[in-house]
Amino acid sequence: MGNLTSNVAAKFAFFPPEPPTYSVRTDEETGKLTFTGLTPDKNADVHLLETKGGNTVVATFWKHPVGRFTLLYSHGNAADLGQMQELFIELRAHLRVNIMSYDYSGYGGSTGKPSEFNTYYDIEAVYNCLKDEYGIKQEDVILYGQSVGSGPTLHLASRLPRLRAVVLHSAILSGIRVLYNVKLTFWFDIFKNIDKIRHVTCPVLVIHGTNDETVDFYHGKRLWELAKDKYDPLWVKGGGHCNLETYPEYIKHLRKFINAMEKLSFTRRSKRQSSDPGLSESKHNRCLTFGR
Repeated sequence: MGNLTSNVAAKFAFFPPEPPTYSVRTDEETGKLTFTGLTPDKNADVHLLETKGGNTVVATFWKHPVGRFTLLYSHGNAADLGQMQELFIELRAHLRVNIMSYDYSGYGGSTGKPSEFNTYYDIEAVYNCLKDEYGIKQEDVILYGQSVGSGPTLHLASRLPRLRAVVLHSAILSGIRVLYNVKLTFWFDIFKNIDKIRHVTCPVLVIHGTNDETVDFYHGKRLWELAKDKYDPLWVKGGGHCNLETYPEYIKHLRKFINAMEKLSFTRRSKRQSSDPGLSESKHNRCLTFGR
C-alpha cells in the first residue's frame, strides 16, 4: 500500500511539458549560453548546474538594475522555464527584484528524472550558484514556491536560518494529503511541508485561491497557521490553482510584502550597526553594494 500510494503521489507531482518549450545552446559570438525558441533578454544569464544527484539543471538569473532582493522561484508541476518567462519578466519589473529560476531534473533542458529528492538537489545547486556566482547573501534571498515547488522551497528554507523570507503560492501540505484527507504523516509520503514549515524562522507569505480544485484551500490555510513568523496571507476569492497571477491583488500584495521585507532588512541592519561600535565605514559600503 505504501509503495502504491507513494507512486500515485509522485505521478501527481510531476508533469514535465512534452516536448520542452526551449533548448539551450552556446552563442557563437559571445560564448554565452542562450535559449532557443525564446526572445533573448540582455539582462538574463543562463546556467547549466551540476547537482549532487548527478544531473545537470538549467537555471536563469534575471537581473534588475537596482534589485535589493533575489527571488529564487520554484515553479509548478506542469511548466518549464520557457512557459514561465513572461511571468518572470513581469515580476522583475513590478517588484524590482532579481529572479533566479530553474527547471527541475527531467524538465525543460535539465537532465535526469523528476523526483522528490532530485528537486532538493536541484534547488541546492541553484542556491549555491547565487552565492558563488553572484555573491548574494542569504539575507537577501526570498524563496518562492508554487504548487509542488513549495516542496524544494521549504526543504531549503528549513536549512537557512538567516533567509529573508518565503512565499508559498498554492502550496501543498504533503503529496499524500493532496489525494487523501489524512491526519498523520506517513513515511512514504513526499514533500512533507507540514513538518518542515515548523523549522522556518523567517517571515512567510501564503497565497492561495479559495476555489482551488487541485490543492484544497485548506492546505494554504494550515501552512499559514503553522508558520512561526506569519505575514498577512492573500486568500484570492474565487481563485483556482493556476490563475492567481491574473488577479490584480496578486501583484499588489506581493509588492506590499517586498516593501515590508526591505523595511525589516533596513531596521535589522541598523540595529546590528548600532550594537557594533567597531563597524567600519568600508564594511558598511560593501554591504550596500551587493548587486552585480
